[in-house]
Amino acid sequence: MNTHPYLRAYLAGIFIPTLVLPLLLTVFIVVRIVLKVPVPIEQAMIFPMAVVPSLFGLWNMLWLGSHERTHLPIGVHGAVLPLLMAPVGALVATSLGALVLGSHGATWFQACEIPYTLIAPGFLVALAAYYLVWKYIVGFLNRVLGIA
Repeated sequence: MNTHPYLRAYLAGIFIPTLVLPLLLTVFIVVRIVLKVPVPIEQAMIFPMAVVPSLFGLWNMLWLGSHERTHLPIGVHGAVLPLLMAPVGALVATSLGALVLGSHGATWFQACEIPYTLIAPGFLVALAAYYLVWKYIVGFLNRVLGIA
């Protein structure tokens, strides 16, 4: 009997972003409508909502396929994902005109400027968050589904 471990790994990987991204979209839309923030938040959220869950699922499948050779802990494997997502996301955003990189910071949609001194610590927080999510939540789901 084939137990489909890669399908189970994909499903365990998409669990968190599938739950979190619609909640973030709801918060962003409420902020846009109630607080009248002029940033087109919907445009910034649609692409990640389409890509991030699949990327998490594929990343978990990659961990499952490579774990026997690399013995890399799942938390460390998950913390590597933002190192790939951030440059690719910045490249896509700059090529679409949604992000402009200046000398002192990045400007989103010509409305919100974020200084580089805040981007670096924010990225470190994201690395830590990804590590914890992958270690405790995705790792737990992998164990429940019998693939870890």
